[in-house]
Amino acid sequence: MHVLDTAKVQICLALATVLILPFVLSSGILATEILIYAMVVAACNLLLGYTGLLSFGQGIFFGLGTYVAGVLTTRWGVPIPLVLLGAVVLGGLVATAVGWFTIRRQGVYFVMLTLAFAQMFYFLAYTFSDITGGDNGLLGVPRPQIMGQVLDEPWAYYTFVAVFFLVIFGLLLMVTRSTFGRTLLAIRENEGRAAAIGFPVRLFKIEAFAISGAITALGGALHALLIGVAPLESINYHTSEMILVMTIIGGSTSLFGSVMGAGFYLLLADTLSVIWPRWLLLLGLVLVTVALFFQRGLWGLVERSWDALVERRKVTQKEAGDV
Repeated sequence: MHVLDTAKVQICLALATVLILPFVLSSGILATEILIYAMVVAACNLLLGYTGLLSFGQGIFFGLGTYVAGVLTTRWGVPIPLVLLGAVVLGGLVATAVGWFTIRRQGVYFVMLTLAFAQMFYFLAYTFSDITGGDNGLLGVPRPQIMGQVLDEPWAYYTFVAVFFLVIFGLLLMVTRSTFGRTLLAIRENEGRAAAIGFPVRLFKIEAFAISGAITALGGALHALLIGVAPLESINYHTSEMILVMTIIGGSTSLFGSVMGAGFYLLLADTLSVIWPRWLLLLGLVLVTVALFFQRGLWGLVERSWDALVERRKVTQKEAGDV
């Protein structure tokens, strides 16, 4: 294991990110979005990086989280803690069902099944507009309250989300470094051998789906509370694509790479959209560059840079010793 991949270093990097963002960004909303999507991308990384499952269904769970927040707060007035708990439970249950069906196939057929489920849930949300609001979405989703104080100020809500981010990041670290996480890696490397040893491969995959779906739905609910809307676009398959792109950019070999991928994508999109209306073309060129020259993502670049610095320091110390 690389020294930067140890649990202490990873959690310290996550904490440093939370503390640094308010000093380097003027927008509390953008900083909060980075933390929300960092959670969601880390959950996707549990599937892609640790289990080897390329799923286009993450938008399902993100969208369900936004609708849970929208429906329960605007129509039923449910307290925010129960809203977030409901999003986690529903996301986990739906992810379990989707995983149970999709893992019956492998490779491109698995990918197509997840994409089909994403399209199905999108059209369900579009069709049942009485519940979801259809094209208009659900408006007026309120911010949470703490001790009677509404978190209307962006940086106050950022602090609220930062607590969830650190807890989720820590839990995912524990999961990936547990026996369960090491078994997922074994399944990713050689599923046939893992099954021959006696591991219930299907059960492990479904559990990974459930954990990933629960966290993604939580991120969707937090995002709806941030922007005050549960939009139809949140459950669109383009959301799944965006989450996957963030995961690949950051690198699927490290959880903090997910944080880097989310931050890089959102900051780049925010910057390019100001420079040129057709900023997606520029973003596409950046993604091509990453795919061609940084196949382990931004985290791989960080590891190589760290190794180069360590090697250079050793050479310098050796030269000084010779003198």
